[in-house]
Amino acid sequence: MYIHQLKDWPSFTWDAEAIHVRLGEVRHRQGRILGLMSSAGFKMQENTVLDTLTLDVTKSSEIEGVKLNTDQVRSSIARRLGIEIAGAVPTDRNVDGVVEMMLDATQSYTNDLTADRLYDWHAALFPTGRSGMHKIAVAAWRTPEAGPMQVVSGAMGKEKVHFEAPAAEKLPVEMDMFLKWFNAEPTTDAVLKAAIAHLWFVTIHPFDDGNGRITRAITDMQFARADETAQRFYSMSAQILKEKATYYEMLEQTQKGDLDITRWLSWFFDCLFNAMDHTEETLAAVLNRTQFWEKNREVSLNSRQQYMISKLLDEFHGKLTSTKWAKMTKSSPDTALRDIQDLIEKGILEKETGGGRNTAYSLIA
Repeated sequence: MYIHQLKDWPSFTWDAEAIHVRLGEVRHRQGRILGLMSSAGFKMQENTVLDTLTLDVTKSSEIEGVKLNTDQVRSSIARRLGIEIAGAVPTDRNVDGVVEMMLDATQSYTNDLTADRLYDWHAALFPTGRSGMHKIAVAAWRTPEAGPMQVVSGAMGKEKVHFEAPAAEKLPVEMDMFLKWFNAEPTTDAVLKAAIAHLWFVTIHPFDDGNGRITRAITDMQFARADETAQRFYSMSAQILKEKATYYEMLEQTQKGDLDITRWLSWFFDCLFNAMDHTEETLAAVLNRTQFWEKNREVSLNSRQQYMISKLLDEFHGKLTSTKWAKMTKSSPDTALRDIQDLIEKGILEKETGGGRNTAYSLIA
């Protein structure tokens, strides 16, 4: 028997004393982050939000095994928020769709969550009406014709069913209850409500596909309500990806348990607390990038140089060589060398010790 089959579903209970301390720590840290960011300059706030939303969108998709191009995600978010960035790239409709959903959830967090709004998010996730090669119902709850919605693992013929969602016939009633609760004036702490909403929606699993990503968008929407700001400075999705195995294990245990969700809440608050650790790393990276562009704001750079400097300021893997420059910018070896030499002359790049055919270069701090 699954949790949604219990007689009192969805009347969740929990041990308030058991979660009180950790919830308080999360709330305190949340306040510190918001206080720190309120004292930061506008540009730093803007860049931190851009970094956090980029992380949130890419990692939420990666949890589901969908790899999005980080540069495209960043460019899509920047364009929609009116943020000017160096090295912006064209974006495809799949990336734009995920970004549209996340921005609608976080930037319009005060608006009610409705079935039509969720349908719009779902349509944005699946612009072709297909999940991979399979045609799915888009902008609509799943139908009985699709069969039971199960979470399974294992090879064909040896599948293990971890969970089965409520039957499609029950979805109108299930979603009506959820949406009325989500939009009602809160009677519990706003972060606690985010944890409950996450579990409740992913248990209903109302769509043919995309339920995980929409669940996390709803969670971020509730975090924005808890923070009382559309500015996002921490990413729960990035931390869930790090704890992916435990996340799915905790979901399965909770969905096969009773309506006492204390263990789920404790894990959720721990995960959120850990997610806030990354905020300090994000701030350090943003500060470094902001200082670099401020220092070099008068320097003339071509689009290839802007792109490569942006990559070096973010997460550049390995050493920068002229060969790697040419490959990443889709330019000739001669053009790559000219670009690099120009940056050396402008005091932006320097040669690392060594030399020869594998000469490496690095940014001057």
